[in-house]
Amino acid sequence: MSVDRSDPAAPLIHVGGDLAYTTAAPLREEIDRLLATAPPVIGLDFGDLRFIDSTGLAVIVHAWREGQQAGVSVRLHHVPRFLTAILDLTGVTGLLARPVAGSRPDTRPAANA
Repeated sequence: MSVDRSDPAAPLIHVGGDLAYTTAAPLREEIDRLLATAPPVIGLDFGDLRFIDSTGLAVIVHAWREGQQAGVSVRLHHVPRFLTAILDLTGVTGLLARPVAGSRPDTRPAANA
């Protein structure tokens, strides 16, 4: 995991390898750190992701839920096909597509390249 803070209004977390029970905690902690600064958008780049389990999926849902409460949009980038399928099957894609409470609806897709 690495974080690109070159745009303070939209920090981007690059997630690679396996996002599973043993590796999800650092990502969740970084998401919480970024949410505390309340940028308009936080990006999660999954271009190098190889595997995700239910714990990793829970971190994505956590980011969305906490982002909603903080007024921060969570955007996914470079989502691999297997993750798109998981997000669709579990209904998470629908959550991510919801606008942040109190904001104008966003017409951009939640999972974009």
